[in-house]
Amino acid sequence: MDTETLFGVKGKVVLVTGGAKGIGRMIAEGFVANGAKVYLSGREAKACESAAAEMASIARHGGSAHALPADLQKLSECQRLAEEVSRREPGGLHVLVNNAGANWGADIDSYPDAAWTKVLTLNLQRAFTLTQLCLPLLERASSAEDPARVVHIGSIDGLRVPTLSTYAYSASKAGLHHLSRALARELGPRHVTSNVLACGPFRTKMMKATLEAAGDAFAEEIPLRRIGKDEDVAGACIFLASKAG
Repeated sequence: MDTETLFGVKGKVVLVTGGAKGIGRMIAEGFVANGAKVYLSGREAKACESAAAEMASIARHGGSAHALPADLQKLSECQRLAEEVSRREPGGLHVLVNNAGANWGADIDSYPDAAWTKVLTLNLQRAFTLTQLCLPLLERASSAEDPARVVHIGSIDGLRVPTLSTYAYSASKAGLHHLSRALARELGPRHVTSNVLACGPFRTKMMKATLEAAGDAFAEEIPLRRIGKDEDVAGACIFLASKAG
């Protein structure tokens, strides 16, 4: 019952979508630093390759990072990604982190129809798509004693009325939270868990302008009076991916 056994992720194979930047990178770095083999997926190949190379300096206990770029808006790219992971990892996939996401802010009078297609596809539909495509890999790596894990990166704006006009984003995250519950019931008997994190604000490119304009106001709404740190989200994902979770 020691912490290394309870919270250990050493040797696990992890796929993080949107893993080259923002919250996805924070999560990926946490796994790499604790001995996991992490695949970083995202639309920009150079960003994935650069992030993977930079993570070599923090790798511990045999951990490593590898770039697997894919444009997840396209079903064919999702299929290619799952096939490539299967080819590289005959033993299967221990952890899938559905983190890739998009946002779109505009007032209700000008909010475009295209925003709904882009945001809901990436934030919600592809979480299901990749879980479905990776399920054979997850089952291959799972056992009753140590199930495979699916972790979805949701948002507090999926649980509350958001302060900003991000209609498609907040709706997609609310859907993701409920999707995770439905998947948990379906996949549990197959030794695969499904959990979702309701993340608040973090210092990411997506949040940069918002935090510069109103970062203090955001912090005041949080009991600790600060926004999220890298270790907050990395630690939560490691917990959910370990026996402690």
